[in-house]
Order: sequence, then C-alpha cells, then structure tokens
Amino acid sequence: MLIRTIEAADAADWARMRQTLWPAAHGEHAREIAAFVEGDRRDPAEVLVAVDDEGRKVGFAEVTLRSHAEGCRPGRVAYLEGWFVDAPHRRCGVGAALMAAVEAWGRAQGCSELASDTEIENAGSAAAHRALGFDEVVRIACFRKAL
Repeated sequence: MLIRTIEAADAADWARMRQTLWPAAHGEHAREIAAFVEGDRRDPAEVLVAVDDEGRKVGFAEVTLRSHAEGCRPGRVAYLEGWFVDAPHRRCGVGAALMAAVEAWGRAQGCSELASDTEIENAGSAAAHRALGFDEVVRIACFRKAL
C-alpha cells in the first residue's frame, strides 16, 4: 500500500470515491476537484490517496487547516474533512495508513492537534476514529427551518 499526495491524473478516482462518501454533493465534486488540481489549496489544503499494489486508488483523506475545532485549543488545527476507503479494502490497514499520513502532514504544518467529525448515526466511522486514537468531544444535532 502506497500513500501519496493526489495528482491530477487521479481526478476520476477521487471523484468516484467522493461521490460514494458524499452522494448528496454530486454537483460540487467536479468543481472542487478542478479547483484543487488548478492550485486552490484552501479547502482542502491537501489530499492523500491510498494506492494498492495493483495501482488502484482505494482510499483518500482530505485535510484542511482551521483556527479552531470542537474540543481543541484555539490556534492551528489540522482538520480531517473527508476520509474514505473502498469497502473491499476496509479493516485492512488502509484507513490507518491514511490517518498516519494525515498526522504527519498536520505536524509538518505546525499543528499539535488533529480534529474530525462524523454524523451521529455513522457508528462505523465513529468506531474507526476511536480505534485510531481519537477522543469524542461533543455530539450535536443541527436544525433548519425554511423561511
């Protein structure tokens, strides 16, 4: 397994995995990927991709820098915005390898904390976070009302 920064040639695989992770954001993927490939490194600041021994892209992690995050000290916080591994490759160390690379990236950016989030009902993601050393710091429910 190789973990490396994403390249322009990986755009189709990245889009496929993003669509699986965030199906409701379909129209945003192409625009956000194009912006990143063209050099807009704000959101995300970096994307790491997992490549298996046959050269297939099987996972990714998107990370940004934030000035604050729930449960973290104010300042420079590495934030895991998206973390995905194709189903056949889960529970095989791919997610952990991506997370190790994210942690190294965060330290290189001068961060002393890494934050993340998941939906309350996503027990699998919560368990994966805990297994890799994350502590749950808060649960919230968000609401909306049409006006």
